[in-house]
Amino acid sequence: MKVGFIGLGQMGKHMALNMLKSGVELIVNDVRTDSFEEFISKGASTTTDLSEVAKADIIFLSLPDTKIVKSVLLGEKGLIKHLKKGQMVVDLSTITYTGTLEIAKRMEEQDIAFVDAPVSGMEARAIDGTLTVMCGGAKEDFEKIKPFLECIGNKILYMGDIGKGQLTKLINQLLFDINVAAVAEILPMAKKLGLDPVKVADVVNSGTGRSYASEFFIPRIVKGEFSEGYSMDNAYKDLVSAAGISADLCVPLPVLHAATTTYQMALLKGYGDCGKGAMIRVFEELLGVEYREDEK
Repeated sequence: MKVGFIGLGQMGKHMALNMLKSGVELIVNDVRTDSFEEFISKGASTTTDLSEVAKADIIFLSLPDTKIVKSVLLGEKGLIKHLKKGQMVVDLSTITYTGTLEIAKRMEEQDIAFVDAPVSGMEARAIDGTLTVMCGGAKEDFEKIKPFLECIGNKILYMGDIGKGQLTKLINQLLFDINVAAVAEILPMAKKLGLDPVKVADVVNSGTGRSYASEFFIPRIVKGEFSEGYSMDNAYKDLVSAAGISADLCVPLPVLHAATTTYQMALLKGYGDCGKGAMIRVFEELLGVEYREDEK
């Protein structure tokens, strides 16, 4: 069986490398060729031509957003023009629920199987092959790809029909976003009140106030490091998606709405290229403080 992998970015590269370790025949694709040499040295084929990847039996995608996924699959030079009945596409990207349904419908029209399988976990877990993978699609398709997913993750979950993987990922991301926004809002107040940032960080991350967001971002915030983690520009799509669902289903989300406002303030301040921890800068600037460890 030949497997294709499209998208060798921060997450995709490591997922593809872990699949390659299984001994599968792999062909990888990206518009950038930076990592091609590494894949070639490990026995994979490389190409910038989507039609070459289309020859694979199963094709995995790991791309930044809905627009790019739709372009790669359904665009003028998209993959769908080259696919045949019986092939399968698995989308590991995080995209919108409505976008997923649209893609799945187009694939179904050509008898091409489609599974949405977004992943949770940052780059370190992608490297280790310990991601969480949430899948939506036909159960028989899920069972077929599960051995490949086990190369990239240690928690592989079948959530139901098409789109349920993306919806599950969205729920997780929204809780994460709320936690980061809370860290960004509260910690500058601690500094304003004269508390030691490092000691407060120790209390939070060993007490009931801790979360994955606090454990990941606070140690970086106190050192002034804001480059790690998924950029806010790319991650904003989750909040936009939630706002649409909230409006369509009349579901009140007041806490998430407040977190979204903090997120938007950070984007308007020009922090879109930074990780989510940079949201704290909004409140640091408002209060005239910096939540950093003392220089020695």
